[in-house]
Amino acid sequence: MEFIQEGGEIVYSLQCFLLLLLCRSCGVKENLGMMRLEVLLSAMNLKDYHYIESLNITGNCVVINQCDQEGEEIYEGGRVRYVKTRERGLSKSRNMAIQKSRGDICILCDNDVEYVEDYEEKIIKAFEKHKEADIIIFYIKRKEKPAPNFPKERKMGYLSVLKIFSPEIAFRKEKIAHLSFHEKFGAGAKYSMGEENIFLYDALKKGLHIHYVPVQIASLRETESTWFTGYTDKYFRDRGANYCAMGKCLSIFLILQFAVRKRKLYKGENTFFHSLVMMLKGRREWKNQ
Repeated sequence: MEFIQEGGEIVYSLQCFLLLLLCRSCGVKENLGMMRLEVLLSAMNLKDYHYIESLNITGNCVVINQCDQEGEEIYEGGRVRYVKTRERGLSKSRNMAIQKSRGDICILCDNDVEYVEDYEEKIIKAFEKHKEADIIIFYIKRKEKPAPNFPKERKMGYLSVLKIFSPEIAFRKEKIAHLSFHEKFGAGAKYSMGEENIFLYDALKKGLHIHYVPVQIASLRETESTWFTGYTDKYFRDRGANYCAMGKCLSIFLILQFAVRKRKLYKGENTFFHSLVMMLKGRREWKNQ
């Protein structure tokens, strides 16, 4: 009887050991699967939600379609939330997408971004690795950026975030609960640019940790810009207002560095002095609001 009892205990111990190994092996996958990633697509005048297939969005997605209708539809077992709205403005679209999202991790998206096959795994693994990061900036390949802004992973600060554009931004939703995109900035708003810079500056001011990971998650299609029409007076006024919204004291430095650093780009359309005057005019306009 003792032999049988001992044998039973051995079998039971082996079963427990095998079960523990199984749980641990599954745990690696579960840790990746526990986080729900959601792509937040801002678009205009889409025919239907199937447009996301052309962007290679294979996971969860919130689509904000600014059109001439109102409504909300759920597709594919809840994987796709398709919102139609008459509201206009990119920042309004971003804010609505964040409000509608149910993901733990969200990444911003435009209608000219095409994701790589394993974008979900890359994004989730980065957040698993950098548990201290509230926001992670990834790399999207495009004509003017054939390589990442920075070759190595790094923390981001007030100067480095100036090089980022919206679809590279991913964040833990719970960490940005008290942040939003400024609705007077961005395509379709009074000031046509800079909403992502204001968002990231607000995040830094609130003590959030922003990390850069030079991993490509998508490519940008070559399409005509919806807001950039050249280095016009309006462009520079908008830029000045944008910098002022980021920080009144810091804005003078930001205006000067832009005028100097980007001179080669705009010199065929505007002079250094005139661009500086227009940016200061935009700064003054925003400051006096």
